[in-house]
Amino acid sequence: MEISDKAEKLCESQFEKIRKTEEFNQQKVLKAFIDSGVSESHFGITTGYGYGDRGRDKLDEVFAKIFGAEDALVRANFVSGTHALTTSLFGVLRPNDKMLSLTGKLYDTMMGVVDSKSEDFGSLKDFGIGFDYVDYNENKEEYYKLISEKLSEKFKLIYIQRSRGYTLRKSLSVSEIKEIIDFVKSISPDAIIMVDNCYGEFVEKSEPSEVGADIAVGSLIKNPGGGIAPTGGYILGRKKYVDMCSYRLTAPGIGKEVGATLGVNRELFMGIFSAPHVVAEALKTAVYTSALFELMGFEVYPKCKDIRCDIVESLILGSGDALKAFCSGIQSGSAVDSFVTPEPWDMPGYDSRVIMAAGTFIGGSSIELSADGPMKDPYPVWVQGGTNFYAAKIGILKAAEKVLSLANQ
Repeated sequence: MEISDKAEKLCESQFEKIRKTEEFNQQKVLKAFIDSGVSESHFGITTGYGYGDRGRDKLDEVFAKIFGAEDALVRANFVSGTHALTTSLFGVLRPNDKMLSLTGKLYDTMMGVVDSKSEDFGSLKDFGIGFDYVDYNENKEEYYKLISEKLSEKFKLIYIQRSRGYTLRKSLSVSEIKEIIDFVKSISPDAIIMVDNCYGEFVEKSEPSEVGADIAVGSLIKNPGGGIAPTGGYILGRKKYVDMCSYRLTAPGIGKEVGATLGVNRELFMGIFSAPHVVAEALKTAVYTSALFELMGFEVYPKCKDIRCDIVESLILGSGDALKAFCSGIQSGSAVDSFVTPEPWDMPGYDSRVIMAAGTFIGGSSIELSADGPMKDPYPVWVQGGTNFYAAKIGILKAAEKVLSLANQ
């Protein structure tokens, strides 16, 4: 508790910055609701084909306004962020097209989408769509030189992953994403710029779709669901591309016109309305975790005073036992399934065994306090979420206690 008190003192200036961003984003969200004329009638239930679902269409409008986009496709049909991202890629790419990632290889679950080693797996590779990448480099001169060399070839789609996935590179700010977009457009003006926006929504006062991204994609069980949305994802950006993605989600020529919402509209509206506050609580949790574990002598990314571009905090724990102890502590400090002990397992889509702790009200929700990491050296853990800072703080302290107990054995 002495270390905890010191950590909170270190966090004070960061907490004030987070509060100001939260207020700005909450005003932005409220304005979108008011300007769109959201009413109780938009919370109704549709079944079957879902023709004329006013709530579904209004939610698309609200998201588009909030994120500064021409159009949006917000659906409970998306089972995950990976599903929404996959729908986007298959929506706009065609055989013999090529895509280029400017932030290295994609997140583990996405690599199987673009370049599966198994034939007839249904990946982009099976359809003759090429994939290449440039590792992100903080040395801008070297980084932009590599991009320029790659763009001597023609790539239809340029992919930017805002958060880090299972890497320790820095996450990208919206201003950095804008610089990259401007540079790419100066060389390849017709390239489609797609941003994986997962974990980044409402962390800053602007979004990638406001600075030139043609498509931005995310999950509703992360930031924009506010811990309330039970499932789902979104695709937003230029109307032309949103339409193309909608044809992939449903069927060509049908697109956004169908899709029964089965009564989840209320939760999706409530989720996006609550999101700025919930993201602020998650950010406070991340900053506090960074300060606490740095005081305990661990390597942390980012550090407490660093600028934040997503809600994720990474800690280097150094051993499999420490990683399991940390996740066990997070789980034991959760409101749901606190009695469960997390164990590593061969999770689909990952290249090594993964351990995950998530005592969440929504299954797998990573805007709620959760932690996960691959069982391989240097045994890092990625911590994210916390819909309520004071509750999340207890989970972090229990994780710290278990790691310290292990070290003292």
